[in-house]
Amino acid sequence: MVTGGMLGLAARSVVSALMYFGLLTIPAGRLFQVTSGLITLLAAGMAAQAVLFLQNGGWLEYFTMTVWDTSWLVKEDSITGWLLHTLVAYSEAPNVAQLIAYGATILVILVLMRLVPQGNRNASAK
Repeated sequence: MVTGGMLGLAARSVVSALMYFGLLTIPAGRLFQVTSGLITLLAAGMAAQAVLFLQNGGWLEYFTMTVWDTSWLVKEDSITGWLLHTLVAYSEAPNVAQLIAYGATILVILVLMRLVPQGNRNASAK
């Protein structure tokens, strides 16, 4: 058990070092672009989920028509479905209101990202 624990500790140390040095090779700007994209998709998914909660609560009864059904491709209760649902709010059969919320959230975030000036923020604070 002690040997297994030591081997596990050594393996975790090696993997951690490889990940750290691998992340150092990625330019910071590119890393933050990818992170911003993932956060945008996460926010859009949360907005779509909020619309579904409002519809289930009887607060929003419009645009409830199902747009498509991809249950034949990825089941929501599969591991892939759970991962996609967590990251981008995947739904087997989204309705129109969910897609509107998803698209509008992405659009608003992208517009606001373009409006905020990019560059050295420390220089503008002086």
